[in-house]
Amino acid sequence: MEKQKMMYDSGNELAAYAAKQINYHVMGYYPITPSTQIAENLDVMRAEGLHDIQLIAAEGEHSAAGICYGATAGGGRVFNATSANGLLYALEQFPVQSGTRMPMVMNVACRTVSGPLCIKGDHSDIMYMLNTGWIILFADEPQMVYDMNLLGLKLAEAVSLPVVIAFDGFFTSHQKRKCLVFEDDEVVKKYIGPKLSSDNLNTSAFAKDASTGENCFYSVLDLEHPVTIGSYMNEPDVINNKYQLHLAMEEARKKLPGLFLEYAALSGRTLDFVSGYCHEDADVLLFVLGSSYHTAMEAVDILRRENIRAGVVTVYVLRPFPAEELKKLCGSAKVIVALDRQDSYGAGGGNMSLELKAALASCPVRVLTRIYGLGGKDFYVEDAVALFREGLTESAAAFDYYGVTPGEGTEEEKQPQYFKPLTGEETKPGVTTCVFDEEQGKMTVKGGLLKDATAMPKRIAPGHGACPGCGIPVNLNLLLKGIEGNVIMLFQTGCGMVVTTGYPKTAFRIPYLHNLFQNGAATLSGVVEVFHQKQKRGEYPEGEITFIMVSGDGGLDIGMGSALGTALRNHRLIIFEYDNGGYMNTGYQLSYSTPMGAKSSTSHVGKTQYGKTFFHKDSPELMAATHIPYVATVAESNPADFIRKAAKAAAYAKDFGTAYVKALSACPLNWNDRPNLERSVISGAVDCCYFPLYEIERGITSLTYDPEEKKKKIPVTEWFAMMGRTKHLGKDVYRPITEEIQAEIDRRFARLKARASHPLL
Repeated sequence: MEKQKMMYDSGNELAAYAAKQINYHVMGYYPITPSTQIAENLDVMRAEGLHDIQLIAAEGEHSAAGICYGATAGGGRVFNATSANGLLYALEQFPVQSGTRMPMVMNVACRTVSGPLCIKGDHSDIMYMLNTGWIILFADEPQMVYDMNLLGLKLAEAVSLPVVIAFDGFFTSHQKRKCLVFEDDEVVKKYIGPKLSSDNLNTSAFAKDASTGENCFYSVLDLEHPVTIGSYMNEPDVINNKYQLHLAMEEARKKLPGLFLEYAALSGRTLDFVSGYCHEDADVLLFVLGSSYHTAMEAVDILRRENIRAGVVTVYVLRPFPAEELKKLCGSAKVIVALDRQDSYGAGGGNMSLELKAALASCPVRVLTRIYGLGGKDFYVEDAVALFREGLTESAAAFDYYGVTPGEGTEEEKQPQYFKPLTGEETKPGVTTCVFDEEQGKMTVKGGLLKDATAMPKRIAPGHGACPGCGIPVNLNLLLKGIEGNVIMLFQTGCGMVVTTGYPKTAFRIPYLHNLFQNGAATLSGVVEVFHQKQKRGEYPEGEITFIMVSGDGGLDIGMGSALGTALRNHRLIIFEYDNGGYMNTGYQLSYSTPMGAKSSTSHVGKTQYGKTFFHKDSPELMAATHIPYVATVAESNPADFIRKAAKAAAYAKDFGTAYVKALSACPLNWNDRPNLERSVISGAVDCCYFPLYEIERGITSLTYDPEEKKKKIPVTEWFAMMGRTKHLGKDVYRPITEEIQAEIDRRFARLKARASHPLL
């Protein structure tokens, strides 16, 4: 047994630690709760020079899976981590990776699949992986997360299939336990061994090494032996390919016992397909997956003291499914209560209970299914005891939900309407009016004065849960002060959505819709078009509505494709981006809009890195390239300019098509500055030209505030010094970085001024 050391860590931390010891070539990832800590911890270790993994923050999970596929096709060892809707967003990529036989490892911190949006843990995500051709291992405690991450890669390369290591989100992923890890990273590297590849030999065209009989992998980087990966296939090649994948899964079934024994000899810890507690003579068994297994064991002890022969069983390998091993564990039971933390709706059970029933089809045992713990609902010992007792009840239903509470529907449960909806008349106080000047080809705004803007009723009620100093409500209120009449808003997932719509209450006094990060603009375009169609057919009253999609917290990274598609189709709506420079609702990971050099939880500062390594994304220019009629930047430091541009955006959206407005939005929690000084911080961003204020109206650029002309221009280092996330850049060691940033900001601003001075640009 190799020397080990004690650590007190969570499942996420131990997954990262295992990846660090393996020293993968590449990790492609996108932050999503509750798996994000894996990438965060790897970034901390990278900043300290503890590994050489190239961490690539994709703009979404679909691209993260593509990065991993490409890196594996290049012969690399590759790692990923995701959860819930992130897993579903990448889902089409997973059969590609197994069908071309790419060995890689992905950790899944299991979480509820929305909608409605919920970030807590259940198993509704991992069950989507069952038919993708990936091997699936399920850890029930942090120690097992570490062990399976090591064994998982060795298994992946032994049979040329990708492997998932799954575990309960917010339970196993976040709860710390005393665990043992190998003291020397070299022990891990020696255990896994070198990856044989043709360029130092991976794809569907993998082969056996002539001398060892082990798998070796071709690589697209092998120029001496060029291969084609992912060929187009017809029958009978496809069925042959899938049959080979089936054989590989069966090979994994045969290899796992030997791998379990080998790892036990190395670590002193036993892994297996299945496990049971007091199951040998049990009359009633609970069948559970994940961390609930340990809770159920305590319930077994309670019932055994009452002379009730109770037991519990679990599985650690979901694919290949251990049917024979389960039969041996469950053989003597009279009744089994199968607990599923997800439902396969309409099938009479979740996936695990359906698989259990199939495995025990020839056994004289009664199997009951209970759906429990959805949305992270806690599972206590008392719950396990109650389910055991239910299993012993002759009249117990074959299928039911456990833990459901009465909801809306009964008279006393109906939710009240907390405030009157705003009428069209109330929202037209005449603060702003816009008239299109045909001769100039521009919109003329009348009004928009701050003293008059107080007459506009608030569409968002006070009492939301935003942090003190948060720029989101400030920017939303300024935007809406400039927009007269009826408004319908769609929010992409983000802080703005979470803090205003905690069920069963809402802060919105107007109609509101939510969809996920990657699909907000497309969703709202559907609302816009059905509105116009219904009016055209006489099915909806005449009148005007301003449609606004609100994005932020990195939403126009993962959602940029949807936004660009909507802009190219030129639907009559406003896309409003509150840019707070990070993925804030997941704990401030780097976004493509994060300033270069800024530290975040995935761009740490250390001896080998200085923060984010590339320049912030210029999303207004990307949107302008679609030739939509109106693009503008706004800032709370210039409120009158903000309100006038909001009015213009609404007018353009009404008559001409898509308008895009971007505000720089403060986040004191993650920018690490003072909430009462945020307006001056935003002003600093404008005055250093990091965030210039301008508009592009029907292709013509106008600079609406010039700090050089006003004699207010400051160096970018002065703005950086206002925030803890960038304060380190003031040190002499980072001067080459700040000089590069200053040069790029000056270049962008000079180009903007040149366009503004040109009549056609």
